Amino acid sequence: MTDSPAQPQPTVRPDDKRYPALSRGFNQRWIADPEYVRVVRSAEEVRAALAAAVKERPADPGRTRITVRSGGHCYEDFVCGDDVRVILDIGQMCAVAYDPGMRAYCVEAGATNWHVYSHLYPLSGTALPGGSCYSVGLGGHIPGGGYGLLSRQYGLTVDYLYAVEVAVVRADRSVELVLATRDDTDRDLRELLWAHTGGGGGNFGVVTRFWFRDLPEPPAQVLLTGLAWDWKDFTKDEFATLVTAFGEYFRDHQDPGTAAGRLFAILKLTHVSNGQIGLLAQVDVDDGTGPAAMREFLAAVDDRIAPRSRAMEGAMGEHPAVVHMDIPRVMPWLTATQALNGSGQNRCGKYKSAYLREPFAPEQIDAMWAYLGKERYKDYKNDQAIIQVDSYGGAVNRPPRDTAARQRDSILKLQYQVYWTEHDVHEPEHMAWIRDTYKATFAATGGVPTVGGPSDGCYINYPDTDLNLPEWNGSDQPWSTLYYKDAYPRLQKVKKRWDPLNVFRNRQSIEPPPG
Repeated sequence: MTDSPAQPQPTVRPDDKRYPALSRGFNQRWIADPEYVRVVRSAEEVRAALAAAVKERPADPGRTRITVRSGGHCYEDFVCGDDVRVILDIGQMCAVAYDPGMRAYCVEAGATNWHVYSHLYPLSGTALPGGSCYSVGLGGHIPGGGYGLLSRQYGLTVDYLYAVEVAVVRADRSVELVLATRDDTDRDLRELLWAHTGGGGGNFGVVTRFWFRDLPEPPAQVLLTGLAWDWKDFTKDEFATLVTAFGEYFRDHQDPGTAAGRLFAILKLTHVSNGQIGLLAQVDVDDGTGPAAMREFLAAVDDRIAPRSRAMEGAMGEHPAVVHMDIPRVMPWLTATQALNGSGQNRCGKYKSAYLREPFAPEQIDAMWAYLGKERYKDYKNDQAIIQVDSYGGAVNRPPRDTAARQRDSILKLQYQVYWTEHDVHEPEHMAWIRDTYKATFAATGGVPTVGGPSDGCYINYPDTDLNLPEWNGSDQPWSTLYYKDAYPRLQKVKKRWDPLNVFRNRQSIEPPPG
């Protein structure tokens, strides 16, 4: 793994030409103005940098937070906010190697999804069942649960997490590196590991390394398709049929022991100004039953509607257009993963999420139809306003052990997305569209997907601070319940034990328990 190099540890201050690039992330809505960015290259450098930072006196009392960036994909201002004093950039820590002492594969927390796929798979023939966006960093992706196109087949990334190394701040402001494993006899250490299996990134300390055991072997080959339908061909009834068919298919195919139960698909319900509705689907074909499963799936969805599918013409949300894939193609798993990869453009965005335990209700379909520009927001023009519906469940819903990721019986996972460029004068309209669309979809439960019933809360890796506000969350469930369900009190105890000074905090960080 990475050894502490001899050269001085880079400290990037406002007069450094690197400062503008290192004080922002993926979402250009959030640009920080820290006193400095510390680029760290090893676990010991993380410890030393954090130890120095917690003992410094802030130059500006309005900027006191210490934050951590790996891939930079935090959707809210948790890493790059106006109140940030120091950013610890761990992006240089990206080593991937087998650790014989731990009998596990070790991945440093600054590694990105694509770096791990492209290094771990050639090395070992195994993979993490993680996300499709290549530039997402593991330091945030893993602690939030982590999922991707292999998850219905193999589960969440945290289902394979064996150990984690974390730089923690003690009550006396000293900093130490703590290693927590699944086999620890010390209960506090086991709880620290558990908290990193869905408790969210940046809550308890600075993660430096992860260890994974019994990682799955991805299929040698997959069948991949990307197709689209023209919005102009849809009636309201056809739209309802498509959305219902998608949900019912995944409600009825939840056995990961079958090809249909492993098939992963993404339905991209764009605003009408995009011109097309998209569909991506991938299935394992190693056992020979994958092609039949893909045909069955496409028949269940595409053949039930009058609009005819054809090639996808343009980007939809965070995925680029998957061209020449309207006819399913067999390709190596790693090649297919690269074909779907994308980090998005340098733009601003707002995001919301939901877990669904049942297919969409008729009133939800009515709301989506209306707010995607057919009845409401008809004059709104943004081809990157989208409700993305991911298939879910399968192996996710059969966890091998207890984790902090609590949504384990859903069949669909939603991500509402809207993008615009910096200084866009229509930013208030973009924000209004996503807020109004989400609120209308879940009007029956106070404008949010409440825990229990047909929905089951939200995904912490798609943070949405609107959940803190009564204007947008009219339910009786706070953001902490929507993300963590019954795990939140337990996470609060871990917070008190390992971050007693509440150094690692943001607008939706784990709060210390009362008293």
